[in-house]
Amino acid sequence: MKRIWLLFSQAVTVFVAAYFVVATLQPSWLGRGATTRSGAGIALREAPATTTSPQPAAGSFSGAARQAAPAVVSINTSKAVRHPRSNDPWFQFFFGDQGAQAQAGLGSGVIVSPDGYILTNNHVVEGADEIEVTLTDSRRARARVIGTDPDTDLAILKIELDKLPVIVLGNSDVLAVGDQVLAIGNPFGVGQTVTSGIVSALGRTQLGINTFENFIQTDAAINPGNSGGALVDVNGNLMGINTAIYSRSGGSMGIGFAIPVSTARMVLDGIVKDGQVTRGWIGVEPNELSPELAETFGVKATEGVIITGVLQDGPAAQAGMRPGDVIVRVEGRNVGNVSELLTAVAALKPGTAAPFNVQRGEKIVELSINPGVRPRPQRNVKR
Repeated sequence: MKRIWLLFSQAVTVFVAAYFVVATLQPSWLGRGATTRSGAGIALREAPATTTSPQPAAGSFSGAARQAAPAVVSINTSKAVRHPRSNDPWFQFFFGDQGAQAQAGLGSGVIVSPDGYILTNNHVVEGADEIEVTLTDSRRARARVIGTDPDTDLAILKIELDKLPVIVLGNSDVLAVGDQVLAIGNPFGVGQTVTSGIVSALGRTQLGINTFENFIQTDAAINPGNSGGALVDVNGNLMGINTAIYSRSGGSMGIGFAIPVSTARMVLDGIVKDGQVTRGWIGVEPNELSPELAETFGVKATEGVIITGVLQDGPAAQAGMRPGDVIVRVEGRNVGNVSELLTAVAALKPGTAAPFNVQRGEKIVELSINPGVRPRPQRNVKR
């Protein structure tokens, strides 16, 4: 028995040694990699050929990118720009008639409907004479502007093509700080690019970018040309429209902002249905509550938005609001700054009375205000 065990041990030792030698010198014999000769006669090791696509590695976002990327398009715009002094006789005397110069612009957009509707930023297409959309399959089409909403910096375009890839709209209200997201767009015109990051913050306001601000902040790299592109979750669902970055160099510094898809959906529905976005308006001049203003108007409030002016015969004036009133709640929703008040009032349905809780002196007064329609801003677009 002892002799049999000794023979078995020796056989195992010889087998292991032989396996080690073969695995080191001729791994192809074991099927661990194929050795081929290149055109230059160099021995190379290649992975075994497979007939099926390899499974994505753990933690890969390839599935989300594959789902969302085809619906993200590149937008090229052009507009004719004249020198500001081109009509000056002295300028024409020295430099001649310069004529109009073509100025090109670059951005991104997201196809949200098989009917050809595209969401993008207003600043991408503002003032453009021609807009061309390029899909990931290299198809190109002229786009027309269905409508714009400068207050949120959103625009709706439409193209006439068949078999369009369409992105799936997600629910931006369930996003949480720390969630992983992807930014898809065409930065610097190099071609479609996917970058990853996390949600850094939610509800960013008072940035001075738009009238109505409720941004998703992300550290996914966003650069010039990404504007109007998609911010998607790990399932490839649209969570926001990339719109701005904070930068000292012009490139990404890890602070980017996207408009939530909930806001984009409201703008899309309003423009396609009515040709414009209808928002509530009460006719007041709001200001941030400061100790100086509180002392000036003799109010005891420590939070809320102070009203320093009320439009005569406006909705707020008709409901009894006065200068010096401090709005603390709108329809039961607390408001702590001017941006929150604007957003809350804009969400009201014109013609339907809404309760406003106002601190007047030391008392809380409830006013029922019937909001009107917010006037559209007058903007002079230079072409």
